[in-house]
Amino acid sequence: MNSKPPKPVPDFSYEMAALKRGAKFIAGVDEVGRGPLAGPVTAAAVILDPNDIPEGLNDSKLLTTKRREALEAVIFAKAQVSIAHASVEEIDEINILRASHLAMVRAIAGLNVVPDHVLIDGNMIPRDLTLSSEAIIKGDRKSVSISAASIVAKICRDRLMVDLAQQHPGYGWETNAGYGSKSHMSALLKLGVTPHHRRSFKPVHNILYQD
Repeated sequence: MNSKPPKPVPDFSYEMAALKRGAKFIAGVDEVGRGPLAGPVTAAAVILDPNDIPEGLNDSKLLTTKRREALEAVIFAKAQVSIAHASVEEIDEINILRASHLAMVRAIAGLNVVPDHVLIDGNMIPRDLTLSSEAIIKGDRKSVSISAASIVAKICRDRLMVDLAQQHPGYGWETNAGYGSKSHMSALLKLGVTPHHRRSFKPVHNILYQD
């Protein structure tokens, strides 16, 4: 019987390659919240200590809430972390891709040190990023620094959406994080559009500008 090969887990190889090239501080960067109909897009930048990497880092989507929260505490204790957002207004003004890149650049700028090299999750480097950098497709499953960034960004944004859900009950943001779930779509039709909805996103736009 053929057993399935084990799923690859993120490691420190991208960071190690940069260290060998002379970099001292390597930041992993990821964003969360491109797809939701409401709320900001959130990015995190994390610089891990090569001698003290938390165990069990992985793409935040592959971890349970409990595991993410346990890891978040360890990441904040052992690494340099910066989190930043781009607002709904910015998303509507410059588009979600540019806004997610803006949040990434802000997160990097918020670090205590300027990274010598940046590992970006995805296939594009933000155009305003002037530092040495590389884009890694599915980077949150390949680089532990990006995994760490994905965990802290997701937890931060999820908590923010829980807070917004208190102010605007009925949309289910505490569970759907602003994504277009069935209950969210039905609440949009029933309760209307809030200031936290992304007006440039089709389902929201269509409700606002119905004939």
